[in-house]
Amino acid sequence: MVSGERGERDERADERGGAPSGGAGEPAGGGLSERDRAVLAVERRGWPGPGAKERAIRERLGISPTRYYQLLNALLDDPRALAHDPVTVNRLRRLREARRGRR
Repeated sequence: MVSGERGERDERADERGGAPSGGAGEPAGGGLSERDRAVLAVERRGWPGPGAKERAIRERLGISPTRYYQLLNALLDDPRALAHDPVTVNRLRRLREARRGRR
């Protein structure tokens, strides 16, 4: 890992689950990374049950379902995700707000 300010930025990007700016899988224009687009694609699709979805998350994305939902929750607050898939992001935002309202 590179020390200094750039190294710190890279670590924070890794903690968020995305590639560092300009890294592999991220378009130069500042759009969503390939993994972020894949997370939204999984969520956009209908699933016959939670087991099938969790299996697909592990197989397609190579991450745990817990990590998937952490990434997805962060994406809901990302304006780039809204620009990429407004229908899915707005639907999930409404569901999240409804759940928060019940707590």
